[in-house]
Amino acid sequence: MADVKLTNVEKTYGGKVNVLKNINLEIKQGELIVFVGPSGCGKSTLLRMVAGLEKITDGILEIDGQTVNDVPPAQRGIAMVFQSYALYPHMTVRDNMSFALKIAGKSKSEITESVTNAAKILQLEPFLDRLPKALSGGQRQRVAIGRSIVRDPKVYLFDEPLSNLDAALRVATRIEIARLKESMPDSTMIYVTHDQVEAMTLASRIVVLANKGIAQVGAPLDLYERPESEFVAQFIGSPAMNLIGGKITKTGSATTVGLDNGGEVTSAIPTSEADLGRVVNVGVRPEDFVKTDGVFVHEGRVDITEALGEVTLLYFEAPEGDAQVIAKIPGTHAALRRQAVRVTAAPDKVHLFSEGKSLRNR
Repeated sequence: MADVKLTNVEKTYGGKVNVLKNINLEIKQGELIVFVGPSGCGKSTLLRMVAGLEKITDGILEIDGQTVNDVPPAQRGIAMVFQSYALYPHMTVRDNMSFALKIAGKSKSEITESVTNAAKILQLEPFLDRLPKALSGGQRQRVAIGRSIVRDPKVYLFDEPLSNLDAALRVATRIEIARLKESMPDSTMIYVTHDQVEAMTLASRIVVLANKGIAQVGAPLDLYERPESEFVAQFIGSPAMNLIGGKITKTGSATTVGLDNGGEVTSAIPTSEADLGRVVNVGVRPEDFVKTDGVFVHEGRVDITEALGEVTLLYFEAPEGDAQVIAKIPGTHAALRRQAVRVTAAPDKVHLFSEGKSLRNR
């Protein structure tokens, strides 16, 4: 297994269309790094550059301390699991998993040992003599993963491997991947997904890509609890974090903000006298709102309620052009539809942003 290092990596198409620029990232042995970001942000392109399927326009890519910019994919010591299973339909599970080893000239005993070990890890032993058409989608994806494991690569690459599965299989296979990582603690994995649940539950660290670069890198809960920008704050978490405009009216170890909607809120984020009067956006996650009859962060009429069982989503009416405020309240509250409701939040749950950046990280 190996470290991966990207230094000032860029990708440009046709000398004009710049997709990624100034990518600097160090991935340590044993990490499971997840790339997330909006559609078109370049996360799959970046993964394919690591794999050698896309040429790096500028910068340096190192795997295990070796610069591999011009090294062919087959010689980089990587194995890739694609969105599509890409299994040979006429071959059994055993033959699909062993094919690359046969091409590499491995002995029969080595191949048998590698396939047996991988099948045991992925619980595929009962299916080794079946054809892919006799497997479920989740089982096929496990075969594709097993085909990577037998090669014993330096780095595993996953390109949205669960996106073709239905909801139940996606959950089951996600758990399988988590177990796989636990059983291979020294393995280095890079995983691309658009699914936040996959990112939050699988990653050692998440890399959020936006605007052709890296917006923030951190452990999942760090990104959730301490976003460095409004973009990351709203991208991580579902529903997205609410942003409400206001001005700082009191500074110190805690900060008070008078809100544009007539409300008021205190944040545990400290500020200095120089911040008095600063225009800010107050960020509160929907799940951090609580109902109140007193001082409020938001007050309005509930337009729609969505009962999810353990929680109810309250969608407040919003003037045209304004962002809709959403609260996520424990329990069932269908009766609140068309009612006027006030919500507030505890100081340690209140984020402050100025010019798009968090005041916490100054």
